[in-house]
Amino acid sequence: MFTGIITGLGQIVDSQPLGPDASHGRRLMVEAPAGYLDDVGLGDSIAHNGACMTVTTLDLPARRFTIDVSAESLVRTVGLDGLGRVNLEKALRTHDRLGGHMVTGHVDGVGEVVRFDPVGESWLLQVRASKALARFLAYKGSITVNGVSLTVNAVDDATDGSTVFSINLIPHTLENTTLGELKAGSKVNLEVDLIARYVERMLSAEGKSGV
Repeated sequence: MFTGIITGLGQIVDSQPLGPDASHGRRLMVEAPAGYLDDVGLGDSIAHNGACMTVTTLDLPARRFTIDVSAESLVRTVGLDGLGRVNLEKALRTHDRLGGHMVTGHVDGVGEVVRFDPVGESWLLQVRASKALARFLAYKGSITVNGVSLTVNAVDDATDGSTVFSINLIPHTLENTTLGELKAGSKVNLEVDLIARYVERMLSAEGKSGV
């Protein structure tokens, strides 16, 4: 379980296939900030751009660790198939502060940035979500974008069933995450609010039962 509050910026420095074809995943080597791995052990969970992955090897002097990403995860996420910076968040501990919202680290879908422009001292980020995710998005609700817990400021439903939602990003968020690297056309990992997911399931189940 996570909160969507990024605790460090990592760098994928190596990516190796785990097999001879696309049915296999990849082993990624990630370089972490100084001191970031001091309390991390083998088997621990760390979210990478919002996707929960397991630490498989540790090299503390080099500040590096590896994760194995399955072919299924590569198909359903972005930002884990090559080299580059990634948002990192260690798994939530029972005594930690819940600064964002309850995040599982399971990416629900990939969205596309349609606008990313400065507005005053902040930046306006607009992302198009698929029809499958549109029903989970609400004004002032929570959404995770590339692992970052954010508040939805506006929802604009399209005729094709998709939704464009708007987010206001303050300078602190841009400085401490990879979101500042986004541009129109960028793909992002999305995880909808956990509570919204359960509410939708309960309402659909009631409809089917005729209650």
